[in-house]
Amino acid sequence: MRAVVLVLGLMLAPLAGASPIAFTGVNVVPMDEERQLPDHTVVVDAGRIVAVGPVGEVEVPEGARVVDGRGHWLMPGLAEMHGHVPPVAQAAALDNVLDLFLANGVTTVRGVLGEPGHLALRDSLASGERQGPRLLTSGPSLNGNTVGSPEQAVELVEAQKAAGYDLAKLHPGLTLENFDAIMEAANRVGLPVVGHVPAAAGIEHALSMGMACIEHMDDYVRGLVPEDRPERTASPGFFGLDAAMAADRARIPVLVEATRSSGAAISPTETLMVSILGSTPAEEMLDWPEMKYVAPATKAQWQASRAGAQSAQGFSRERADRFLQLRRELLKALHDGGVPIVLGSDAPQVFNVPGFSAHREMALMVEAGLTPFQALRTGTVEVARHIGAEGHRGVVAPGMAADLVLLGADPLADIANAGRIEGVMVAGRWYDRADLDARLARVEQAVGE
Repeated sequence: MRAVVLVLGLMLAPLAGASPIAFTGVNVVPMDEERQLPDHTVVVDAGRIVAVGPVGEVEVPEGARVVDGRGHWLMPGLAEMHGHVPPVAQAAALDNVLDLFLANGVTTVRGVLGEPGHLALRDSLASGERQGPRLLTSGPSLNGNTVGSPEQAVELVEAQKAAGYDLAKLHPGLTLENFDAIMEAANRVGLPVVGHVPAAAGIEHALSMGMACIEHMDDYVRGLVPEDRPERTASPGFFGLDAAMAADRARIPVLVEATRSSGAAISPTETLMVSILGSTPAEEMLDWPEMKYVAPATKAQWQASRAGAQSAQGFSRERADRFLQLRRELLKALHDGGVPIVLGSDAPQVFNVPGFSAHREMALMVEAGLTPFQALRTGTVEVARHIGAEGHRGVVAPGMAADLVLLGADPLADIANAGRIEGVMVAGRWYDRADLDARLARVEQAVGE
């Protein structure tokens, strides 16, 4: 498995002079394996977990803040690995997005917008100067409009590495020659590459060149098309939608093995696909509880985007349904075949409200056949492994970073319970339910003004 080493960019400074915090009588969901540790005490100090053990065996430090965890479950914080964090110049929108992530237990966000101001934002979040989730950030998009030659590809990759970005992000339109130049340069300088698969390259070639993470499960459906079919080399359309009717399920094991052997991870963003191509009426989605945190103009844009996609020339319900079913089968096969799946929902995009959509994404994973435990691992353990932070984050154990979520119900019994959040901790900073509610109320008021 290819580890994307980004740990240093995620180390938050401990809060100066902060007292220890002890969760007492809590049911711990450590996530190292499918188990619970009932009636435990978890002690946090200086941004790290310092003790985990049965009540009565772990001493609560003098002067510690005590959080009564009886009847609650404590698990690691979640990661959103495909988030579009607004530019810092859009201060109000940025505040809203960070608070929405935080209120939903998302303690790490991989931002893929590609905005220079995110470098300073990442550092201010890491220092504790600004409150919110940890941030990983990509460089400006590498695509058919920004990369005109192999030489320019190399220059851009080297510049992004020198600037301190955590990763590079690909968008459509790259020629095969320019894609290969990007990958060769990125591999040489040690800059992980994530994003879309160039149509000129195809999924199998993209994997062979060392992409660290394939976003949206892009080009996998076209990769199921036999080589003698014209759809294999034709334009794939919306993430391979146009190839759905020619796809052959017998090729699923081929793509699973190609992905597993490459070491790449997958960020499926099923929520985006289902929101745009699914059969649920837009009016029903607009009634989801989290839509009160979205400005009316944005909701109108989302509705128009969905309507446009489903009224486009060549769209059919049959093709869309087959495409979505193939994606569910691919997701389950990739997971069962040992491919790391990392939680990503592409928020805020069409009907994907930051934080809330991560929980909808996990629910869709369960619909595809994963257990709640396996779905939770995509936002915890698998992320830590993918970014090279295994042994530092992703589980509840002594020595780990104190990124935690306190829940009011058992998340292993029902994935929906992962959304019953009573409090969130990022690097030892505790946000109780009252704090989270105040943040949500502020967002609701801000988007309605």
